[in-house]
Amino acid sequence: MAVLRLVLGDQLSDGLSALEGLEPGVDTVLMAEVRDEATYVRHHKQKIALTFAAMRNHAERLAARGVRVRYVRIDDPDNSGSITGELDRVLEGGGYDRVVATECGEWRLAEHLAGFAEGARLPVEIREDRRFLCSHDRFRRWASGKSQLRMEFFYREMRRETGLLMDGAQPEGGRWNYDAENRKKLPRGVTPPARLRTPPNATTRVAIADVERLFGDHFGSLEAFGWPTTAAEAEAVLAHFLEVILPSFGDWQDAMAENQPWMWHGLISTSLNLGLLDPLDVCRRAEAVYRAGRAPLNAVEGFIRQILGWREFVRGIYWLKAPEYRVRNFLDADRALPWFYWSGETDMACVADAVKTTRDNAYAHHIQRLMVTGNLALLLGVHPDAVDDWYMAVYADAYEWVEMPNTRGMALFADGGIVGSKPYAASGAYIDRMSDYCGGCRYDVKSKSGDAACPFNRLYWGFLERNRGRLRDNVRLAMPYRTLDGFGEARRAALAAEAEACRTLLGATPRD
Repeated sequence: MAVLRLVLGDQLSDGLSALEGLEPGVDTVLMAEVRDEATYVRHHKQKIALTFAAMRNHAERLAARGVRVRYVRIDDPDNSGSITGELDRVLEGGGYDRVVATECGEWRLAEHLAGFAEGARLPVEIREDRRFLCSHDRFRRWASGKSQLRMEFFYREMRRETGLLMDGAQPEGGRWNYDAENRKKLPRGVTPPARLRTPPNATTRVAIADVERLFGDHFGSLEAFGWPTTAAEAEAVLAHFLEVILPSFGDWQDAMAENQPWMWHGLISTSLNLGLLDPLDVCRRAEAVYRAGRAPLNAVEGFIRQILGWREFVRGIYWLKAPEYRVRNFLDADRALPWFYWSGETDMACVADAVKTTRDNAYAHHIQRLMVTGNLALLLGVHPDAVDDWYMAVYADAYEWVEMPNTRGMALFADGGIVGSKPYAASGAYIDRMSDYCGGCRYDVKSKSGDAACPFNRLYWGFLERNRGRLRDNVRLAMPYRTLDGFGEARRAALAAEAEACRTLLGATPRD
């Protein structure tokens, strides 16, 4: 009897566990574009087009190898609209003795698939996703008994296990982390290099047209679509990054510049998260560039840390703490997300630029996400659910397992310190130090109060005062709280009032 093998839209890897043992011409691979997955949040049009295009290209590649593929398009009149509905439709015709799938990346869909398996009339085997470098069991063993879970120590274990950037038992260069060397502001006259973007192939162009037709009212533009949708295209982008971009990645990985959406970043997160690239292979090839003397250690270590350390760590946290992690709100944030997060209509130059590049490209790099849009949402006290929904909706590389710990944990401190040891709250001084935004902004980054002052400045001290009861004992905030205490009661009250006025002015009103 044949096996029905489910392949999801973020499982486009030849080595997927669900495909192990596949018999071409006997087994069937089911792939389905369904409305449930496109609309559980209103995903950016580029995210939907990227996923559909990559799925279609992958299905064509499987079929060319003689694999029997049942592919359901979004506009199929019989499309049930859900993954489990499509499984039911296939199985109604009989002819299969079991279903094989790879575990889902998101808790929501994993629960749906578990419910399907429980009610199915034939065996359903859900296999481990071995494309990640740290299994769920391995992460639980690492986390067991620890009072604090810190990425840095997890990363060191992963370095030892993989041997990446190791000199025997010691880290290459004598240090585990070169982050202190990777915080430079982009100097005047230095222009980021031109980036390799991928012209849509014929299959991708059809997917783009379908999305514009069926999801035209979703956020974002499709005009600048240039994401890889095949393994070969992803390989070309990676090769270009390793050869041309990586040598300078370390110096300016945290820098921001107006109208420069890419800077020196890899632009491979979409391909990693879809399964078009293998994370261990990417790390080993980056290491090989360093070993060959073509990129410095600070650049290569910083790049590998993002994949081997941070990517694996946040996935581990997500599955370790789910599902209760999804409702954490340690700071009791209760405000609505301001409309300018969608429209970009704000006089804050940094926010306007971050929203513009997000709208145009379904992308912004990690400092724009953390220290501009995330930092502002933190200071405003926006409810984590609203921020989660926004980040999930607007970025092409957003999947809940990677987005939620970054947003609810790192950016908002809603998890109370599981991911980060302190809130990443900052005034306008940080943005001024790491970007060129402030020079042309209508707001004065040097002013601390008043309508002309940078809103980050107006909000910062009020945020600390508002959350004094929850944050005062955080050792990493000891210095700012000592400063705040020195202001005296009257000035602290004035700062709190200033922040409250700014929250109202920016549209962060209490949620309904």
